[in-house]
Amino acid sequence: MRLKPGRPDLATFASRHDVPVAGEGRLAVTFLGVSTLLVQDGDSAVMTDGFFSRPGLLQVGLGKVAPHLGRIDAALDRALGDAGLDGLDAVMPVHSHYDHALDAAVVAERTGALLIGGESTANVGVGGGLAPDRIRVVASGDTVECGAFSLTFVASSHCPPDRYPGTIDAPVTPPAKVGAYRCGEAWSILLTHRSGRTALLQGSAGYVPGSLAGRDAEVAYLGVGQLGVQPLEYLEAYWEHTVRAVGARRVVLIHWDDFFRPLDRPLHALPYAGDDLDITMSVLGRLADEDGVALHLPRLWQREDPWAGLYA
Repeated sequence: MRLKPGRPDLATFASRHDVPVAGEGRLAVTFLGVSTLLVQDGDSAVMTDGFFSRPGLLQVGLGKVAPHLGRIDAALDRALGDAGLDGLDAVMPVHSHYDHALDAAVVAERTGALLIGGESTANVGVGGGLAPDRIRVVASGDTVECGAFSLTFVASSHCPPDRYPGTIDAPVTPPAKVGAYRCGEAWSILLTHRSGRTALLQGSAGYVPGSLAGRDAEVAYLGVGQLGVQPLEYLEAYWEHTVRAVGARRVVLIHWDDFFRPLDRPLHALPYAGDDLDITMSVLGRLADEDGVALHLPRLWQREDPWAGLYA
């Protein structure tokens, strides 16, 4: 436990909440807290994680967690309704910790989506009652076609420390202790839309050196949870093996919000006890300036177009 009290003030970074708003009918990305992103074009739609229950700290620390159906339905109604969507083509947890995969089976069932991930995510799906034909297990390098999207999964790593390492080797049936949701297979997800637009979806601030070499992505959604308490060399290496590796021209930071707070309350940054967004913004801001890369924070619920302005 770090001794520094309090948490970063998000107002300090207000100018970074400036990803261009998506026009009507345009390809858009909506940030829904932690590493949950809805990517859609008004017809096809895919979602990372789908984590909406956001149980409180006391429940996480002392009890068991389970999907909160009311919160899930409210979030899906708002996010999909704003986009004019009836469902999803795919839900893909970036790894299988509870703050990513807890709600995945329910979201897939509610939306008609295919649940995509490694064996650990599959066991979360089975434990959540999802039919086997609604689960797709992938290995590193596999590409899955989902509507207008092509999704390539590349093995990645969790940011240290991984408090629940290892794989999930049997179905997890909620309610369950958070420790049952082991990390499992972590992913860098490369998304290509039929329009040619590309993005790297990097939900956790971990990396595998060289894993993304030769890959291209115009935009990178970069998880930064726990990044601010890493050595400077780690932050620089993370940027090198993600943003620079794919040649991204715009970076949008995710997984910085306090996920013990429900989505109907204003977002707060994670406390200094577990992270330091001030340091993350300072270091990544410097690296972005050096590389001529636009650096942003997303706005909750807002349909944004991270590709806007990247082309003459």
